[in-house]
Amino acid sequence: MLTPGISKQTLRRLPFYLSYLKSLRKDMPDFISATAIADALKLNQVQVRKDLAFVSSSGRPKVGYRTQDLISEIESFLGYNETDNAIIVGAGRLGKALMNYEGFKEYGLNILAAFDTNADLVNTEGSDKPIMPMNKLRDFCVGLKIRIGIITVPSEYAQDVCDALVGSGVLAIWNFAPVHLRVPEYIIVQNENMASSLAVLSNHLNQKLSDKNILKVG
Repeated sequence: MLTPGISKQTLRRLPFYLSYLKSLRKDMPDFISATAIADALKLNQVQVRKDLAFVSSSGRPKVGYRTQDLISEIESFLGYNETDNAIIVGAGRLGKALMNYEGFKEYGLNILAAFDTNADLVNTEGSDKPIMPMNKLRDFCVGLKIRIGIITVPSEYAQDVCDALVGSGVLAIWNFAPVHLRVPEYIIVQNENMASSLAVLSNHLNQKLSDKNILKVG
């Protein structure tokens, strides 16, 4: 459920602000302004200021935010200081890639295991995490109070997997299958549709290429 008044677009931008602030490292200034962040990320400074108002009230006119405090405030707002355990259903290439990605820990996500129906994968490991049979899903999720499920199966199996996750007590689903999932109202679904992202990327590229001001090479 969204924080009252905050949009999904703001939630999507906050991690970018955080990543930029952390990238400063040794050159990190004691204070930083919304204008400086906006200029660095080529965003509208009014929008950046409004976004940061959701997570911090410590900004001072002509001074800005204490940088380290702002980092902590964004991390706390996004829940990165709290660890959420999760499981993956679908231990193919994408599922294993997500299992092996250590960067999730920085964002408070701890993937404990994967589940699959492929007998060649079951009872093996992806990274240091077990790959288990689907008939163990409910007991695992209920026993460890798993609230986040990640779907990386082909689209034709995604709804059945979704139903199994909901029946196992999962409350939030991160869906990488290119299909619309039917879920109860209390279930949170975040879709990662690669086809849609590629369409947006291609459209923006075509707009750039058609810009008369672009230098043509060759």
